[in-house]
Parts: sequence; C-alpha cells; structure tokens
Amino acid sequence: MKKIKYLMLLVLSLTAWNAQAEDLYEKWNTPRGTSWGFLVRTGYVLGGTSPMPLPAEIRSIGRFKPEGGWTMSADFFNMFNKRCGIMTGIHYFMEGMNTGATVKNYKMGIQMGEDYLEGMFTGTDETKTFMSGFTVPVLATFRVSPRWNINIGPYVSFLMYRDFEGSVYDGYLRVGGPTGEKVEISKENPATYNFADNMRRVLWGMEIGADWKITRHFTAFANLDWGMNSVFKSDFKTIDFPMYPMYATFGVAYLY
Repeated sequence: MKKIKYLMLLVLSLTAWNAQAEDLYEKWNTPRGTSWGFLVRTGYVLGGTSPMPLPAEIRSIGRFKPEGGWTMSADFFNMFNKRCGIMTGIHYFMEGMNTGATVKNYKMGIQMGEDYLEGMFTGTDETKTFMSGFTVPVLATFRVSPRWNINIGPYVSFLMYRDFEGSVYDGYLRVGGPTGEKVEISKENPATYNFADNMRRVLWGMEIGADWKITRHFTAFANLDWGMNSVFKSDFKTIDFPMYPMYATFGVAYLY
C-alpha cells in the first residue's frame, strides 16, 4: 500500500510540475499569444577576419583591436509547436578589426612609392579591415525553456562596402621569393597595400545564437557568425591562405 501511495504522490507531483511548466510557456509566449512574431534587433558587433588555424608565417599577434560596429535587423519566426520553429530576416551590419603582427616569409604584395612589389615579407604587418552590408539567415529555433531560445543555421551576407588595407615596416621583402632581392622597409617609410578590390561580394557561413526574454516584449540576445568561405576571391593568390570572418553580436530586441 505504501508503494502505491508513493507512486500516486509521484504521479500527482509530476502532473502538477508539468501543468506549472505549461503555464510558464504560456506566460512567456508572444504578446499576441500566436505561434509567430517579429523581432526588431539592435546591437554591437565585435570580432575579426583571420585564417584558421593561424599559419606558421604569423609568428605573434602584437595587437588586436576590434573595430566594432552597429547592427540593426528584423527577424520573422514561426513556431511549429511549443519547442521548435524557423526564423529568418534581414540584418544590416558594420564590422571590422585593426591588428598588428610579427611575420616571417609572409607572402605579400606591397606598394612602395610608384613601384608594386610581390614577394616574401619578414617584419611587422599592420592590417585594417572593414565591411558593411546585409545578412540573410535561415535558422532553426529551439525553445529550450520558457524564456530561452537557441537559434542555429546558415546565412548569406551581401557586402556593400569592403576594405582590407595595411602597411608593413621594420623588416624586408624578398622580391619574388625567399631568395630574391632584399628590399629593406623602415618604420619611417613603410610600404602599403590595399586588397579591397580582391574581396568577394557574397559570403556565407553558420550562425548560432541565443535569445533570453527580459519581459514579454524585450529580449537580450547574442549571436556568433562564423564564415565558411574566404573574404578573398578564389583567384586572389597574393595572400595564399583563406581569411574567414568571425563576428559576435550582442544586443537587445523588441518582440511584436
């Protein structure tokens, strides 16, 4: 009899807990009580564009400064049930970075006055990148608790503005290859480069993010966009390893 009594208490407790959980899901549902809605987001973007993994030619990173930018986006979502759904939208972004690195035998094309030289550079390389445009994600969204959603899926970015420029100094360039003519480059008279015209217009990758409901209308969010193709065109050989954009966004959203 005691076992039956305990079993009945357990069943009643589980039933009450499940009813309470369902009440919480209803409490934190969309303001309209519908399975669909809109999120208007604004936030700040931080990250960089980098080879993965770092090649041996990059000996050390002396400075890394994200040139963060503002983002504004609108997302539409539709839940198939209380736990799973789909989300898509359009995101305007600005993102970039400023770095300084010590490199050795780093393939490079540089401008020295009116002369353009290609070869292997050893010394200090400073790079600045900046991109702006629109991203369209297609995400699966999972409601893991009444207030938390996890979103994951692919995205495509269309760049309106592209910049990848920098300078090299405190070293030398071996013209044409490791045994070529040695050209000294000082900090007082650095050589420069600009590869903006060699960058792609379309990038794609994967996005993973999380939304946490502050109230029924306001949400805090964090997203990570990980590029799957290089920012440079496939026929660009001056930098001979792919450079991937990897940027995180933190912000708030309003739920309609």
